[in-house]
Amino acid sequence: MKKFIISIIGSALLFTAMPASTYASEISLENEVNGVLGTPYVWGGTTSAGFDCSGFILYIMEKFNAGDLPRTTGSQAKAGTAVSKDDLRLGDLVFFNTLGTGVSHAGIYIGDGQFAHSSSSRGVRISKLSESYYRDRYVTARRVVSDTSYRQMTGE
Repeated sequence: MKKFIISIIGSALLFTAMPASTYASEISLENEVNGVLGTPYVWGGTTSAGFDCSGFILYIMEKFNAGDLPRTTGSQAKAGTAVSKDDLRLGDLVFFNTLGTGVSHAGIYIGDGQFAHSSSSRGVRISKLSESYYRDRYVTARRVVSDTSYRQMTGE
């Protein structure tokens, strides 16, 4: 019985001695995006069974209590505050004109010049802002996450 009690106390001490960042990293933006990579594109989709680009954003941002975002890409492009391309940070939304009619595609900036999005041809994937297709169609970026949500995304 003594060994059992000692092992429980030891486990409790070990568990409480772990830094808080250990727990936060389990729900980082990187982990959430990686968990749905390859999910197929579905027009109007908002679940891990299939996403359109704005549905993917809603799904991921909900994990971080990022507020009430509108459903459509055009409306999301007006949410939050404008951010210059040079000042992008993890979790910012990036918008593109892929149809020639204004904002029609969106993704989530994940750092290092990359963004995660639900592509109509390849499903959820990671692309570079510097790829000529996206570079030439880039419109704007918006910051929609609070500092608290940002810390959660980064695992801080």
